[in-house]
Amino acid sequence: MSDEFDSVVEHPFDDALSQRYLVYALSTITARSLPDLRDGLKPVQRRLLWAMRQLRLDPGQAYKKSATVVGEVIGKYHPHGNDSIYDAMVRLAQDFSLRYPLVDGQGNFGNIDGDNAAAFRYTEARLTPVAAELLAGLDEGTVDFRQSFNGENEEPELLPGLFPNLLANGASGIAVGMATSIPPHNAAELIDAATILIDTPTADDAQLLEVVKGPDFPTGGVLVDNQATIALAYATGRGAFRVRARWSLEKGSQGSWTAVVTEIPYQVQKGKLIEQIAALISDRKLPILADVRDESDERIRIVIEPRSRTVDADVLMESLFRLTDLEVRVPLNLNVLDATRTPRVLGLKAVVGQWVTFQLEVLVRRANHRIGRIDDRLELLEGYLIAFLNLDRVIEIIRTEDEPKPLMIAEFGLSDRQAEAILNMRLRSLRRLEEMQLKGERDALHKEREGLQQLVESPARQRTRLKKDLAALRTKYGPETAIGARRTAIEEAAPARDIPLEAMIEREPITVILSKRGWIRAMKGHVEVTNAEALKFKEGDSLAFPLLHAHTTDKLLLASSDGRFYTLAADKLPGGRGFGEPVKLMVDIEGEGNVVALLRAGGAEKLLLASSDGRGFLTSAAGAVAETRKGKQIVNLKPGAKLKVVRPIPPGHDYLAVVGENRKLVVYPLAELPEMGRGQGVQLQRYRDGGLSDAKTYKAEEGLSWPMGGEGGRTRNEDMNPWRTARGAAGRMPPQGFPRDNRFD
Repeated sequence: MSDEFDSVVEHPFDDALSQRYLVYALSTITARSLPDLRDGLKPVQRRLLWAMRQLRLDPGQAYKKSATVVGEVIGKYHPHGNDSIYDAMVRLAQDFSLRYPLVDGQGNFGNIDGDNAAAFRYTEARLTPVAAELLAGLDEGTVDFRQSFNGENEEPELLPGLFPNLLANGASGIAVGMATSIPPHNAAELIDAATILIDTPTADDAQLLEVVKGPDFPTGGVLVDNQATIALAYATGRGAFRVRARWSLEKGSQGSWTAVVTEIPYQVQKGKLIEQIAALISDRKLPILADVRDESDERIRIVIEPRSRTVDADVLMESLFRLTDLEVRVPLNLNVLDATRTPRVLGLKAVVGQWVTFQLEVLVRRANHRIGRIDDRLELLEGYLIAFLNLDRVIEIIRTEDEPKPLMIAEFGLSDRQAEAILNMRLRSLRRLEEMQLKGERDALHKEREGLQQLVESPARQRTRLKKDLAALRTKYGPETAIGARRTAIEEAAPARDIPLEAMIEREPITVILSKRGWIRAMKGHVEVTNAEALKFKEGDSLAFPLLHAHTTDKLLLASSDGRFYTLAADKLPGGRGFGEPVKLMVDIEGEGNVVALLRAGGAEKLLLASSDGRGFLTSAAGAVAETRKGKQIVNLKPGAKLKVVRPIPPGHDYLAVVGENRKLVVYPLAELPEMGRGQGVQLQRYRDGGLSDAKTYKAEEGLSWPMGGEGGRTRNEDMNPWRTARGAAGRMPPQGFPRDNRFD
């Protein structure tokens, strides 16, 4: 027992914990979550492809059960759960996840709706030609091998193939303290970028972006970011891309139409997307949308129906882009393991440049490996030529000597390998020992070796050879091929449009009722008769303003006597049953009972504002709309003055009539008033005592009208010239019959 405790070493707990956590973190980063820049694969993906190669699941061979592959990977190379390995295999086979799938799956490997793949006992798989490109060269000394976890097998540290897999297929992963997110790209564009860097290593990102237009997603879609945003993301290695669904307009009979979505953004599940759109309909959050149907088969076809044929198609789709995953942001985080297996965030140039450097190393290693094989063969050929020239003596030595090998080495100057090869020859091979054939093969190998040696010694030849190999690869994945044609369009979207309120709120008629004590409510429909039953108020309360006919899509303006304007959304008003709610719960109006006007913001283009001291001006109705509960100050009042008149100006009105509390009336052209966004305004009428009573605009050709009698009648005075004067004059008594309350309405 004492021996056991003697081996225990005391160590601070926090140090021991941090050291062990660091080991775990590094293991997660380098051996699980981040792809290697050189082949673009994580260890589990690399081991899957290597195991399938060992099982001879080449593109031209028969499929084998996925369970066989998963078992091979678990047993020999990757001792983790079978679910994680099979999930990685499934992703490599999904043509909607990878731009260039590496596994050719047969059976249910999931779909774009979001359905899971079948269990691995039901599916079969083999390698794709793209995977074969990645695996090419493994037998040619191009990369190092290492022992598997149990030391019984070997696995490659990298895959050497000449396919730009990291950017072509992208990657995603979350490690400890870092993550990676790389969208797929077009292989032909990446090859063109690599060719530029081979020719001009000092080329900048702008030159590369002339050929690399942006991500190329397997599901297509439209990239709508501007070039500056795309360039910044690739220069820094961090950013995001706005990707929209591709849609078109299909016209029907009698002017009807539907919007048909044929491509959806990357990694968006079609089933959940349709649920999102359907939820907008059921929750009535997008009234201009009527229905959505999924008519997809092998190809995506989502049909979107508007509420009516008068709906603007662009407005409908812009609304859906904002409210659903028909538009998403695909992140870019080029965090990868570089050539030293160090996690780094790199820009586009650095990623392509380091991949080119790796391919040049592979090229040199392949050449050196071939030179070694040629040297081995040349050694044997020289031995065969010696044996051919001395065939009778060689046969004699073999027949007469118990140990012919030492004698042959001594007599003919052979190496041990040469002598062993001659002794191991079968008799039938003697007929092939023709001097011309042996010399021809030897000369051909010498010529090949010379070319390879020049390649190894000349960086210029290496670059030329790599360009030639890349050009050959581009013919397989060029834009003119089915697999290489770009799928994602690059179309910068127009500036974001303001979505009309009608798109978000169902347009319904309402009648707005505001009481003198500030209680507000909205009755459905346009109420014409103000009977007592429809307009019940609390005791001591009554109607403050005439009933206001509006729609749920309108914005309402409230003007207070202190010159401040507030805005209410008509759809947010309480219902007409009961007494409503205090308007002060909706906006921050100071004081009590000081609302002087209630009107629709869109009821007129301009407003006439006048204060009790006889000053006023014109203002834009749109400019009076406030964005917050606190409202917007429009009229600056002198001490003791109050805002008294707020009137919309109908089209065609060109004159202004002003009457004071002293019952004096003036009229003059409306053009004499300034239009202001905020201020005190100008003097409308001069008073010796009292102040302004009312003001109103009218058409000069029609004359001025006012109420007459008690039954809603009106009278009109067409000739107002006797009262026409300069702005700011005192005025004269109004015509006979003018209301005693000195008001025009």
